[in-house]
Amino acid sequence: MSDVVLSVRDLSVEFATEDGVVHAVDKVSYSVKRGETLAIVGESGSGKSVSSLAVMGLIRGNNAKVTGEVHFAGQELVGLDPEEVRKLRGLQMAMIFQDPLSALHPFYTIGQQLVEAVQVHEKVSDDEANARVETMLDRVGIASAKQRMDEYPHQLSGGMRQRVMIAMALINSPDLLIADEPTTALDVTVQAQILELLRDLQKEFGTAIVLITHDLGVVADMADDVMVMYGGQAVEQSPVRELFYQPQMPYTWGLLSSIPQMHASSLKLDPIPGTPPSLINLPKGCVFAPRCTYKDKVADGLCLSERPNLLAVTDTHAARCHMSVEQRADVRRERNIGKVN
Repeated sequence: MSDVVLSVRDLSVEFATEDGVVHAVDKVSYSVKRGETLAIVGESGSGKSVSSLAVMGLIRGNNAKVTGEVHFAGQELVGLDPEEVRKLRGLQMAMIFQDPLSALHPFYTIGQQLVEAVQVHEKVSDDEANARVETMLDRVGIASAKQRMDEYPHQLSGGMRQRVMIAMALINSPDLLIADEPTTALDVTVQAQILELLRDLQKEFGTAIVLITHDLGVVADMADDVMVMYGGQAVEQSPVRELFYQPQMPYTWGLLSSIPQMHASSLKLDPIPGTPPSLINLPKGCVFAPRCTYKDKVADGLCLSERPNLLAVTDTHAARCHMSVEQRADVRRERNIGKVN
């Protein structure tokens, strides 16, 4: 287990509101090894970002409740003093946020913000910190790095701001990097450049990456392992190849069927019917049952009355579904989902 950088067990996050308790994350477990990437996928509101914010110690307030275990750097982070977590954040674990324009401070130059990211954790001179910042900006592909250090976030393009965020996250060589949809709102060319940059830097630093995304193309390109989330739960977990070739959960089938296929005879997509459930009033049975077209295959209405457990399909693959493995294989064969022997 020495190569496991982050281990999360039964992580739950709840928020008390006037309308009721929001069950944002429900007993999620996963681990990430050094130099590997775990992709967390799912629709908006599935709990992807909240689970990672909880790992980073960024969920606070009297209305928030975080339970479970988060083991990182030899410490249990849930319940740890916030000041101790802050010392780890930015130094040994870092996060790239979805919107760099909101994450970067508009009143300070790029250089000032990156220098602060160095000096808040290390006692180095201004000259040394500036030199490290210039070097890191150059390494993430920002031309004329010294000049850019004097510019403000609004003076940079979206792709350049995202590169600045990556530089800020990696400037202290963290063991863990959480990237929350780092390519959202970027054009395809810039997206490819950012992903290639993350791959190169991961190889160089041996960083463990948790990649939050809804783009299965990015998952196929970047991930070693995948966790599919829906309704605050992990509904499927597997190595990336198994997820695409042997998907086991109807929600995952829906995600895969919702993307265009180059070899398809028709351009018509097959979307998932309905909308995600309210995290305040989750269904009694399977959280995906109201949208699932296969619930009638399970006897006695079990999908509507009893929540399925996350059960192992193979040593490396687990899924949350009441259908038998044989039934799922029949459906995948019938619908030509994945690869069925």
